[in-house]
Amino acid sequence: MTSFDEVAAYRDELRAHCYRLLGSMDDAEDAVQETLQRAWRNLDGFEGSLRAWLYKIATNRALTMIGQRRQPIELGPPIVVESAEAKVLVQESVELAFVAAIHHLTPPQRAALLLRDVLGYSAKEAADMLGTSAPAVHSAVRRARAALAEQDSLGEEGQRDAAARYAAAWHAGDLEGIVAMLTEDARYTMPPLDERYHGHAEIRGFLVDGPLQFGWRFVATASPKVWVTYMISDGVERPVSVDVLVFRGPKISAVVSFVSDEFVRFLGL
Repeated sequence: MTSFDEVAAYRDELRAHCYRLLGSMDDAEDAVQETLQRAWRNLDGFEGSLRAWLYKIATNRALTMIGQRRQPIELGPPIVVESAEAKVLVQESVELAFVAAIHHLTPPQRAALLLRDVLGYSAKEAADMLGTSAPAVHSAVRRARAALAEQDSLGEEGQRDAAARYAAAWHAGDLEGIVAMLTEDARYTMPPLDERYHGHAEIRGFLVDGPLQFGWRFVATASPKVWVTYMISDGVERPVSVDVLVFRGPKISAVVSFVSDEFVRFLGL
């Protein structure tokens, strides 16, 4: 008979899966907790693959949570701020870039892609988990792969070069240089702050009235899409955010700036 310890042993990998689907560690933890509770209540007489069953429960719970949301997703990465050293440390920058990228997919595409390409389930197995057909899974995965391919059409080196030019424009305080790197429908968001800007006009106004009144330094991470930013004011550098860039071809279609606790305190919020 399957024990609770055997079920609970999947907690960490289920949390990672739910985080990729939900984009929030808090929501992922809630989804996993509900998954384990539901599994434990229904263990009697269970036969089959425990792992696949748990992923089925977790995936559908996460999709239900997405459907119940009233506000757009605010990605929440694992960011650690070391105030004493004035550093923002980024954990798993490549993972964060991947999560930001797949959150431009529809939830069904995201779920199908994760089950097929990340977890390695067959289309038939994924269809069973999602309550749909294998052809529908194939279609969702094909569309997801095409969308991600468009985001990554520059390749890693091309993205690193483009991101470096974007960072250089910030270093130089070059408003037009920054905006020129963005798609016409680009979006800026800054969780946990309730700040959203869409399109060149809104982003240009935000930059002029706010960030470009200060100096900036961008520091690269393991991923060309993820940068740590520092604001320079009165000769003092303050860690501000971890910026995740989402590309569409040669331009940037979204910037998610995960603002540090230290900077929020600096703003008096």
